[in-house]
Amino acid sequence: MRLPRPSRAQQPTNAERARSVLAAAHSMTVVSDGVHTEVRRLDGEGVMSRVHVHEPTDEASPSPGHRRIPVRLEFTDVAPTPVRDRVRCRVTVTGLLAAPFDATEAHQGSTCMEFGQAVIEDADGRAFVALEELEQAVVDPLATCEAGMLTHLLDAHAELVPLLLRLVRAPRTADLTRAMPVAMDRYGLTLRLEYPRAHADVRLAFPTPVTGVEQAGPQIQGLLRAARRMSHPNRLPA
Repeated sequence: MRLPRPSRAQQPTNAERARSVLAAAHSMTVVSDGVHTEVRRLDGEGVMSRVHVHEPTDEASPSPGHRRIPVRLEFTDVAPTPVRDRVRCRVTVTGLLAAPFDATEAHQGSTCMEFGQAVIEDADGRAFVALEELEQAVVDPLATCEAGMLTHLLDAHAELVPLLLRLVRAPRTADLTRAMPVAMDRYGLTLRLEYPRAHADVRLAFPTPVTGVEQAGPQIQGLLRAARRMSHPNRLPA
């Protein structure tokens, strides 16, 4: 069971989240003609540089023997830290191909796809993203390095997480079993509060949104300074 989510601080739009998932994805599942194909090693360039997505055409039906082939690209965004319920969201992009999907061509950036729809799903529900929104969305500057930063925070500075709890407004701490970083974007850091039968995510907003990776460290330090100024810390049970 999940606890209701508290009100959120400023955060990326659905289009920005979806575009960032595509940029940071290490793999995707391609479903076409009933065949599931796993495409890996997407990191570094992002799927949008390997699959050319364009607007639907108004052309008449293709000539016999040249049908357009439905395709679905599936992406799963998994938290890099060992939290409960690690799947943060799923992004699905559907469309049509002019030829059967070829994983080798996908690695060479030559797959052309007529856009159908994009959907992002998380614990809060489902949202549709238009192609124009997806193309205009800015990839979060922390998207491709978020995993490394979160695991470093947990592995090398785990003692700072209870300190950050001081910034959480009126948390339920009586039966809190664990608090861990679960996500980070240009607007802030998200902690997952885990209880015996439920969990809740809380966002800690950065003093100002980051525009580059080099700003992430100073922004986290800003959160820590604010936490140290709090007079009544929230603590994990001993």
